Amino acid sequence: MKIVVLDGYTLNPGDLSWDALSSLGDLTVYDRTPKDLIVSRCSKAEIIFTNKCIIDRHVIDLLPKLSYIGVLATGYNVVDCQYAKEKNIIVTNVPAYSSESVVQATIGLIIACLSQIPDQISSVKMGKWESSVDFSYYPLRCHELFEKTVGIIGYGKIGRRLAEIVLAFGAKVCVYNKGKKYEIRDGITYADTLEELLSKADIVSLNCPLTDKNQKMINKESISKMKRGSVLINTARGGLINELDLADALNSRHISFAGLDVLSTEPPSRDNPLLKSPYAYITPHTAWATEEARSRLMAITVNNLVSFLNGSIINIVNP
Repeated sequence: MKIVVLDGYTLNPGDLSWDALSSLGDLTVYDRTPKDLIVSRCSKAEIIFTNKCIIDRHVIDLLPKLSYIGVLATGYNVVDCQYAKEKNIIVTNVPAYSSESVVQATIGLIIACLSQIPDQISSVKMGKWESSVDFSYYPLRCHELFEKTVGIIGYGKIGRRLAEIVLAFGAKVCVYNKGKKYEIRDGITYADTLEELLSKADIVSLNCPLTDKNQKMINKESISKMKRGSVLINTARGGLINELDLADALNSRHISFAGLDVLSTEPPSRDNPLLKSPYAYITPHTAWATEEARSRLMAITVNNLVSFLNGSIINIVNP
């Protein structure tokens, strides 16, 4: 059985092992695959794995041996799942492998913004503490998370776990989740509208999937509903934000800081206005990518294929 991994580098840049997957068949792993080489590299494969390589109708039609597509991520929009189903091709994904890592990064960005940690570190490295006459050098205004209101947009596994940790800091939580409400709990309230959440929150965290309906939901109009001096965190998808509008809001200080792990185009273009803002703390889409999370991703990927081969399919996205 021929198995091909089209773009395995982000899962395993060299610190993990492909051995468990290779034990299941004749495995070929490519770090990256350009669009024009997808078909030729998979021409003899019954099993393929993809992260960002597009497996559309055209590609599927040119791979007659294909019986299984494994997506090395939770999101599976890179595959034409309906057409795969018509061709009796199973498509699986890897859900919930990185929740703890993403929550950890979200909390890290919140604290970085409130305590201006990157700027403090930079100041020390520039020698400003050395030249200070006082033992404690604090030119920057820092704030506590305690008793702040954190607005969580999207209340899936990540949003709910984030709420638990925020509450442990002594903060309050306001949730907007398309009108859906969960358990009533001390410290958690539910907003009926996005505008209601934005007006209440000191910190807004985006933890929802990107859809056609919520593209650029954070824009000039919605930002105007936010408290002046509030903080915006995005560890979900870059397309949720109108980046020019956010840059303008940061420059005017309507939003004090933004902690962002995702941007609308990745890698970003040089003219992305957020890259030039001193009030945007940006990490390169790594919230998901701790060693532990990638190890879980690898293990679930292997188990998905083992289950398929044994006739007990799990994590199927095109039943």
